[in-house]
Amino acid sequence: MLKLPDKIAISEYQYGLPEDRIAKYPVPERDMSNLLVYRSSEGIKQDKFMNIGEYLPEESILIFNNTKVVYARLYFKKVTGATVELFCLRPFEPADYALIFQTKGICAWECIIGNAKRWKSGTLSKELEINGQKVVLTASKIRKVGDDGSWQVGFSWDNSNIPFSKILEHAGHIPIPPYLNREAEKSDLTDYQTVYSRIEGSVAAPTAGLHFTDRVFKSLEKKQIKTLELTLHVGAGTFQPVKHDEVSKHVMHEEEVSVRADLLDSLGEYAEKTIAVGTTSVRSLESIYWLGVKLGSGYEPENDMFYLGQWECYDLKGNLSLSESLGILKQWMLKRQLTQLNFITAIIIVPGYQFRIVKKGMITNFHQPGSTLLLLIAAYTGEKWREIYNYALDNGFRFLSYGDSSLLLRG
Repeated sequence: MLKLPDKIAISEYQYGLPEDRIAKYPVPERDMSNLLVYRSSEGIKQDKFMNIGEYLPEESILIFNNTKVVYARLYFKKVTGATVELFCLRPFEPADYALIFQTKGICAWECIIGNAKRWKSGTLSKELEINGQKVVLTASKIRKVGDDGSWQVGFSWDNSNIPFSKILEHAGHIPIPPYLNREAEKSDLTDYQTVYSRIEGSVAAPTAGLHFTDRVFKSLEKKQIKTLELTLHVGAGTFQPVKHDEVSKHVMHEEEVSVRADLLDSLGEYAEKTIAVGTTSVRSLESIYWLGVKLGSGYEPENDMFYLGQWECYDLKGNLSLSESLGILKQWMLKRQLTQLNFITAIIIVPGYQFRIVKKGMITNFHQPGSTLLLLIAAYTGEKWREIYNYALDNGFRFLSYGDSSLLLRG
């Protein structure tokens, strides 16, 4: 069982981040961003991201999050002239990401409503042109569903040949992070996607992956570094600040994850050599270990969908080896003839956490002061997190989503 520190004060995980160090746009060439390399046994050095292959241990495995950012912001103009924004957070009906993007004619989402006071009743509508056809999209409020003020919103459109994915593609806007303090631009449509994004569903990019290019992947091939993918649909909660000084009072957001059976096999094979690309991959991978522990303790998932609560891993007896935990999961999948494991995770990784899968390293950007992502970095690097961030600040590194990258290695 993990021992959770009695009190973790978020005030201890703050640092000064000047506004001009927040990257508003990426560098012109993705892989020419700066790379900070930290190795626990050697300290810190600096290079360009295109050379990351030189620092990756041979025969290691990189795990990527292949999620794709959807054009989740929809703007409707009322007859009064007021603009109402609907930010699609997660699918409601159907609740499955793949299904809702294929849905034709009608669907429902959980949405945050911007300028909600201007939309007290009635429906909103806007006219679109898709492949030369005029389409009217209509939105209607159904009911409040979230503590954050979110609503279930129903969408309908008058052309049953057009899937909702096309509606978003033509009517939606890319949801760039709020701390960029600017409107989305045409360049963000490509800049705010990884080159390997495939599975639609995120409202925020897994930004550690934005630095990868075909040139970098070719260099990894030459070094025989294996790459595999999982899918975690990043939610808007990733930007949610910790509002309480005591981290124990923070409510962590939930995110949906899918992993294939072959990934579980590789995690066992590369037990000491796994490197996660991004905190989303870290969160997914560490959750997998605890799901095996949970299943082994008698848990039975509902409708084959696993769930891991925010503090559960600190309560479960994590005395299983990685191979034992993975073996329990694979046996469960085999009995049900499943090739894919689906789960929802609300796990929070804080200092004191013991990593079970991501033991070799992680690739990640530089995160906001006092954020749950910075807590994860501190859990991985210990007190060295401040030295790493001070080095980045002192050496001209750019921060947050469009900023520079770091490779954090153990050993």
